Amino acid sequence: MGTVVMYGSVSVDGFIADEDDQPGPLFDWLLSGDVPLDETGALKVSQASFDYTRPYWDQIGVTVVGRHVFDLTDGWDGTPPGGVEHVVVVTHRPMPEGWDPEAPFHFVDGVEAAVTKAQELAGDRIVEVAAGDVGGQVLAAGLVDVVRMDVAPVVLGSGKRYFGSVHAQHLLEDPDVVIQGDRVLHLRYRVRRRPA
Repeated sequence: MGTVVMYGSVSVDGFIADEDDQPGPLFDWLLSGDVPLDETGALKVSQASFDYTRPYWDQIGVTVVGRHVFDLTDGWDGTPPGGVEHVVVVTHRPMPEGWDPEAPFHFVDGVEAAVTKAQELAGDRIVEVAAGDVGGQVLAAGLVDVVRMDVAPVVLGSGKRYFGSVHAQHLLEDPDVVIQGDRVLHLRYRVRRRPA
């Protein structure tokens, strides 16, 4: 099975968006360089960020998001973002009315079922879980292997937390990746497993 990675851009005070679901300058690093990150050329990053981010993006098989993110993005118009093959949406509601049932989106009730479905779809590729409430729930369930953060040099003060509403302590290993890009610090941590 593929590695489960919780991922997101985050402020230095731990927020992935402000109170109005706006990222503010959290994604400035995606526009601050001169190396195209994808074929559109819209995203341009530093060489250091490209060397770290592009290989990761190429390994993602499935992204898991909550219904809130799905609704905010209008379901990416039925096309998974960033070339990902499938999106698993954690929701208690049915798919939206008029939604194309052939689109590679899977609506699942509960984070455990979502990760199971995502791993089935991803095979040995990475299962990416969006940071925020769903990511925090997946972490709390003990299903996250790796935490990846793109830390932007901004303090938002309040908003949507990277780890959602996690209320228990979770230990991470020392970072195994620390890379400075332009307007970003890329960090990667393995999740420390509790003894069985």
